[in-house]
Amino acid sequence: MPASDGPDVRVSAGLVIPASELSWRFSRSSGPGGQGVNTTDSRVELMWDAAGSAVLSRVQRERLLERLGDRLVGGVLTIAASEHRAQLRNRDAARARLAALVGEAVRAPAPPRRATRPTRGSQERRLQAKQRRTDVKRMRRRPSD
Repeated sequence: MPASDGPDVRVSAGLVIPASELSWRFSRSSGPGGQGVNTTDSRVELMWDAAGSAVLSRVQRERLLERLGDRLVGGVLTIAASEHRAQLRNRDAARARLAALVGEAVRAPAPPRRATRPTRGSQERRLQAKQRRTDVKRMRRRPSD
């Protein structure tokens, strides 16, 4: 199949993987599908060379290689899709999965949490709620005359 098959993959507003960097492989899918499962190549494998991609910045490439290192083989990310009976739907599913996976991998880490102390009001409310609960349970006990 030609290398530029289909539209570009939009990962985020600032990151679009061009279709020219994607390569596709098609094969017969297993599972249900009747007689058509023996004749149509509906299973899709989408391959993208993440290590050699021109659209990633240095920081994005480092994050991606670090976070997806166990999924990469020689710097190439492979995604297989065979959940649909139609090849076009499997192609769309593979593109969507690639966009989600790459978007999650290149996203900047969350800032570290700053430790804070509970406010005096929240401490008082917590203690009052505990006292109310204690009173409720005390009322359930047997009278101790």
